[in-house]
Amino acid sequence: MAAGKEIRTKIKSVESTRKITKAMEMIAAAKMRKSQERMKAARPYAEKIARVATHLAYAHTEYKHPFVVVRQDVKRVGVIIIGTDKGLCGGLNTNAFRVVVNQMKQWEAAGVGIDVTAVGNRSLGFMQRLGANVVSQLTGVGDTPHLDRLIGPIKVMLDAYLEGRIDALYIVYNRFINSMKQEPVMTKLLPLAQLEDAEEASLKTHWDYIYEPDAKPVVDGMLMRYIESLVYQAVAENIACEQSARMVAMKAASDNAKDVIGELKLIYNKTRQAAITKELSEIVAGAAAV
Repeated sequence: MAAGKEIRTKIKSVESTRKITKAMEMIAAAKMRKSQERMKAARPYAEKIARVATHLAYAHTEYKHPFVVVRQDVKRVGVIIIGTDKGLCGGLNTNAFRVVVNQMKQWEAAGVGIDVTAVGNRSLGFMQRLGANVVSQLTGVGDTPHLDRLIGPIKVMLDAYLEGRIDALYIVYNRFINSMKQEPVMTKLLPLAQLEDAEEASLKTHWDYIYEPDAKPVVDGMLMRYIESLVYQAVAENIACEQSARMVAMKAASDNAKDVIGELKLIYNKTRQAAITKELSEIVAGAAAV
């Protein structure tokens, strides 16, 4: 029964693995609910401030912040890549990295330089293996994003844009659609996106505001809040996607382990029955010989 003993050992090993994946599934489900609530709570503010910031770009013609000035000759771009700190979340990171790599190939073909800010251990490791120019990084974000930690690495890119070292800034993250679907997206942060709605675009010259005490500090502060809110929202969305993807991946692993255990038990029973039949045959043959 040496073969039977090996099968029993495999069954115990798979059962232990299934306990781990089942526990990770339950933990991810609990974290997913909290991350979804945090993400949904931040969405209205992020959408509204993005719209107000776009209106400000049209409203005041005397003062133009560098963030709203479109540069025609783009020689270098910056990319903020948001990934996860941990693995075991299916193809979540791979899908986002594929979007980045495809776009980077197009930029390199056009002779455009690329600077990278990596958020998360997985994105940092991937960019380093790719040989990208990582100018800033942030790891260990955790389950709850904090703006005071996020703004440091992001400010490196903002300063580079203000100083003219990069001509455009993009952010790549996973957008949360539902628990079963997460969509990788690449969004342009700078220069400020123009209004896409046809009706509002036709009324862009009608937007006007009264600034107190002056337009410059108000516009500067508003655009900084705009960048901060979009980055925070992107990280919050990515965390919600991470927990959802991990829950689905661990559930699939638990189901697969259950199927493997069933198959191993069937093989074990067949092996055990074959051994019993062989022993009975030997006993019967010995008795007949006597």
